[in-house]
Amino acid sequence: MDVESLAVELFGLRPAEFTAARDEYVAKARKAGDRELAAAIAALRKPTVAVWAAGLLARRRPKEAQILVELGEVLRTAHRTLDAGQLRKLSHDQHVVIQRLARTTRALAVEAGQAVSEPVLHEVEQIFHAVLADPEIATQWMAGRLVKAPDAAFGFTGLEPAPGAAPPRREARPVVPAKEQVRPPEPDDGGRVVQVRRERTRAARGEAADAEAEAERLEAVQTAAQEAADRAGMDVAAAEEEVRAAGSGWRRRVRRERMRPPA
Repeated sequence: MDVESLAVELFGLRPAEFTAARDEYVAKARKAGDRELAAAIAALRKPTVAVWAAGLLARRRPKEAQILVELGEVLRTAHRTLDAGQLRKLSHDQHVVIQRLARTTRALAVEAGQAVSEPVLHEVEQIFHAVLADPEIATQWMAGRLVKAPDAAFGFTGLEPAPGAAPPRREARPVVPAKEQVRPPEPDDGGRVVQVRRERTRAARGEAADAEAEAERLEAVQTAAQEAADRAGMDVAAAEEEVRAAGSGWRRRVRRERMRPPA
């Protein structure tokens, strides 16, 4: 009986079962007179639910766990060589693989009788990120000897580029001198556009003047009608009818003038 093999066995138990099983092994070691082994076993600490669940995946699904380990090797190489294209692809793969393994981990834990909350699941994902970044943590995880969750800020920032690796290049836009910049050509229409605009402006001004003159004429007609009605005692409604008739006649004359062909 050695502490390494016992640690693997104890870490495979549900966290609620860990302490009783450890203390039982401590008592056996003491009974056998092996105080050093008893002290080493007693020093083992109960793993968190997240560490236990992550280890459960490595024990129950070693092939899927190996996929994560191999992805970590490729990612570390890409970070050292500063391969931007490879890093973009692997970053997507990393997200997909970790999400899938986290769901599998939760399902395995539930089957083993251990509920996994969202915060715990997030911690499991952090452990998987650490497995990707650090080969030593990956080895401990695959062997079922991971004692505690690594730092949540663990990442690839500590990796040094490989000798001779060039920094990632950014695609620069070509700089065109101002004198060579292409500008859209001015329309060569012989001044036709300007002429049309002027004609439209004159026509609009003419229509506005006509409308103003018409308003003034109608006001004068209405005033005259009102004065005539007052003098003759004419009914106001009849006077207004005369005004409307006069206005209609004026509009008809204007339309005829406009439709008459120029001389």
